[in-house]
Amino acid sequence: MLWLAPGLVLVGLLLSLSMTAGLIAIGTRWNMLDSPGSAGHFKALRPVPNIGGVAIAGAFLLPLLVAMGAVSGLLPIPPESLWGGIEGFSQRLHSGEKFGWILIACVVWTVVAGLIDDRRAMQPCLKLLLQIVPAVAIAWIADVRPLTMLDSAVPMGYGVSVFLGVVWLLVLINAMNYMDNMDGLSAGVGAIAALLLMGVALVSKQWFIAGLFGLLTGSLVGFLVFNFFPRGGARIFMGDAGSQTLGLLLGALAIRCTYTDPADAHYAMGSHWYGVATPVIVLAIPLYDLVATSVVRVKQGMSPFVGDQQHFSHRLVQRGFTKRGAVYVIWAMAAVIGIGGVSLGSLAPWQALLVCCQTLLALGVLAAVEGIHKR
Repeated sequence: MLWLAPGLVLVGLLLSLSMTAGLIAIGTRWNMLDSPGSAGHFKALRPVPNIGGVAIAGAFLLPLLVAMGAVSGLLPIPPESLWGGIEGFSQRLHSGEKFGWILIACVVWTVVAGLIDDRRAMQPCLKLLLQIVPAVAIAWIADVRPLTMLDSAVPMGYGVSVFLGVVWLLVLINAMNYMDNMDGLSAGVGAIAALLLMGVALVSKQWFIAGLFGLLTGSLVGFLVFNFFPRGGARIFMGDAGSQTLGLLLGALAIRCTYTDPADAHYAMGSHWYGVATPVIVLAIPLYDLVATSVVRVKQGMSPFVGDQQHFSHRLVQRGFTKRGAVYVIWAMAAVIGIGGVSLGSLAPWQALLVCCQTLLALGVLAAVEGIHKR
């Protein structure tokens, strides 16, 4: 069964490579190029297509659509033929059928909204309203929400859990959108996070979620081939259609994954309650960029929703790094901090406390070195 997720990494990679290459030609021919942001947003425009998010989403959605169609009986394909007749997998996939279809609909919604925004920049309030729709659909309608233990632990626990789920998704959507400011940055950090969380799902035998993380990883790596590695600079950008969809997928799949099982002392990822903080640590770098950049803008009397050149990556460049060097540093930080949180729920309390302290210290050192308090 372990072959499924790595196999889907390859599937996502191959689909993304072909789709991205095709979209470069389409975007260039139809003049779907990088466009100015909303009023007050400063950015240096380049004559590069910004529809790469369609390839990332397409490479993720196509295999998922085939699987969901087979399970739902919409396609004349025996479900077992897709995964080698692995015993019990069809039943597990059936249990995630509602989530799968809602996730597909939410990804399509987010891609379309992002494409519109990439052509004609929306006002922040409208953009936020359009983000709330998929967040509510996933947290409430699909019932994919964090801290379900609150349902019976506190008054109105279900409502609190839904609210936290919506907030988490909105934060991740905007965090990955914030990080999409240099070639390869958002896609690279997203691929690292997806790969780490795929490992968590594999260890705990959550095959469906591991497969989805695998698809997302492959989709992002295939996009990076054209977005980061060309020597002459990016040949395509992911645009808001890509960055917001990436945040939605990371947020939704992170919630859907189970990091701890207090009722099972032998659960692979541990039985300690603080294991639920695993995705927060794995995604600490984009969360840091969102918070730090917003603080800087507010201190300067600016709206946190209006783009500028003061993101984490830009601040590293101001400190003397090249743009590619800044991206490599942020990738490395995302990996180092993320790896530390993978096994959180299986650690003894004092060990978990050390991991959390290590994460906070690393982020604190970054903030101090950047001189955020002086901006």
